[in-house]
Amino acid sequence: MVVSSVIWVFYSILFHRNLYCRFWINPTKMSIDIFIRLQSGETVPFNDPHYGEIIEAASRTTKLLKKFNATTEIEQVRELWGEISGKPLHISTAIQIPFYINIGLFTSIGKNVYINNDCTFLDMGTITIEDDVLIGPKVSLITESHPLNPSERKALMVKPIVIKRNAWIGAGAIILPGVTVGENAVVAAGAVVSKDVPDNTIVGGIPAKIIKNIQE
Repeated sequence: MVVSSVIWVFYSILFHRNLYCRFWINPTKMSIDIFIRLQSGETVPFNDPHYGEIIEAASRTTKLLKKFNATTEIEQVRELWGEISGKPLHISTAIQIPFYINIGLFTSIGKNVYINNDCTFLDMGTITIEDDVLIGPKVSLITESHPLNPSERKALMVKPIVIKRNAWIGAGAIILPGVTVGENAVVAAGAVVSKDVPDNTIVGGIPAKIIKNIQE
C-alpha cells in the first residue's frame, strides 16, 4: 500500500509537474487532486467528496473574468490572463473580449494567435493552442462531457483538445472533447467537430466531415 502511494506521488509529480507549478504560483489553497484524476481518464461523480474543488476553481476564474471582460487596456488583459491561466500571454497573441473560460489553468496558448470575440473554452481536459492559430468569433472548445447513462449523467469526464500550428477555426464552430485539429487545417464556420481533423484539410458540417485537401 505504501509502495503504491509512493508510485502514485512520483507519477503525479512527473507527469503533472506543470499543473502543480501553476497552483504553486497562484495565491490560492486549491487542491488539484480532482483535476489530475479527471485528466488521467477517471469519470468523477457529482457526489465525489472533492467535487467542490471544481466549483472553487471555477469561482476564482469567474471573478477574474469579470475584470478581464471589463478592461480595454491591452496590458491589463495580458496581466489578467496571466492570473487566469498561470502563464503569460505572448505579446504577439491577442484575445478579444468578451471571452469565457471555466477554469483557465489548463489552457496553453502559443505565439501569434488570434482569438476573436465571444469564444468559450471549457478546459478541464486541457486545451493546447499552438502558434499561428486563428480562432473566429463564437467558437467553443469543449473538453468536458458526461456519461450517456441517465443515472450517471451528472458525472464528469474530460479529454484534451489540441489545435495545431497555423490552423483556422471558423466562426461558431464547436470542437468537442478529444479532438486534435491538424496543422494548417480549416474548420468551416458552424461545424461541430467530434473527430480529429487531419493536417492540411478543410472540414465542415454537422458532424464535421472532410470537404477537401488544402494544396499550396
